[in-house]
Amino acid sequence: MTIIREAVPGDADAIARVHVTSWRSTYPGLLPDSYLVAMSESSAQQRWRSILSSTHLGRRTLVAVEPGDGVVGFGHCGLRRACSQLDGYDGEFYALYLLDEAQGCGIGRRLMGVMAERLLDIGLQSALVWCLAGNPSRWFYERLGGQKVAERPIRFGGSEQKEVAFVWRDLMPLLLDADPKVG
Repeated sequence: MTIIREAVPGDADAIARVHVTSWRSTYPGLLPDSYLVAMSESSAQQRWRSILSSTHLGRRTLVAVEPGDGVVGFGHCGLRRACSQLDGYDGEFYALYLLDEAQGCGIGRRLMGVMAERLLDIGLQSALVWCLAGNPSRWFYERLGGQKVAERPIRFGGSEQKEVAFVWRDLMPLLLDADPKVG
């Protein structure tokens, strides 16, 4: 059974692998091929080492670990960032990425549930997530009760894209998917 646990600095390389691999499998045809090819696992490793070594209050990173396979997904959440441009929501789900073979197994739901639990633990009652409008998995947020409330333009590698914001005014319903055995 997949284990959901807090990430540690030693998970940075595995998180970077999931990050880059999932972007390359999710966004072809949506983002320029040159952007996806140029994504560097070593750059992502450095970024995740920095994030995981930081003591930034309120930020949490969780990993989904499959025995024998290692990290197959991760989630990153915390206080709403200023760049999110939506008032009225305390927290933010910054990232949720899974390898293709880990999708459709309930791992994403569990990660969202545990992230919601961590946000509630630090006193945050609501949250949002920004997602590329063309992301083929954006329905996932709707199935978890996220309500689409805003759109904004964004650029990736010279390509104009649109992001949509999904919000949860109350994080409690997401706890139904949290795993009580999380470490």
